Amino acid sequence: MWMAISNLGDAAMTLPLAIVCVVWLTRSMTGSRVAFSWSVLLVAAMLLVGISKILYAGSGMQIEAINFRMISGHTMLASAVWPMSFLLTLHDGRANRRSAALCSGIAIAALIGVSRVFDEAHSVSEVIAGWTLGLLVTVLLMRRKPPPLLPTKLRPFVAGSLLTVSAVAYGHHVPIQAAIDRYSPLLWTGFGR
Repeated sequence: MWMAISNLGDAAMTLPLAIVCVVWLTRSMTGSRVAFSWSVLLVAAMLLVGISKILYAGSGMQIEAINFRMISGHTMLASAVWPMSFLLTLHDGRANRRSAALCSGIAIAALIGVSRVFDEAHSVSEVIAGWTLGLLVTVLLMRRKPPPLLPTKLRPFVAGSLLTVSAVAYGHHVPIQAAIDRYSPLLWTGFGR
């Protein structure tokens, strides 16, 4: 069961969903600036996850006191992408709908984080770091820009496109971690010379 939930946070699913979100963000009433800002924040968060994974895989760097090796990428992507997906689909300008949309996405991300712990893929501290980083992407966007709002007539198309991408992408896996595990020691050795 935990693997089925964990699949909702895999990059094979969340990255295509993020692309769909960016496309719809450009159609929102706040325009392409929000799409650009969210993309930049998401890429920055992905870089932090990647750096933490490379440091651990390449040099074994970790914080043993809190059982922290790397930031959970599944959890980070889930906590950035799912709230935005729900926001684009459900937000109609009312504050209570915006809150419900964000809370739904945050709850799914938390469940994905729990699944990563139960799958023994990550420690609690790694999941908390990923969840916090992903939420930071959403919070920073909401503090700087108005929440994205799509015209009512477009929201069924948003929901349909997100559901279609989810159905096609679910269960697939991107071998990012395998590549990091394979190439980080080589990269780290190259820096050591």
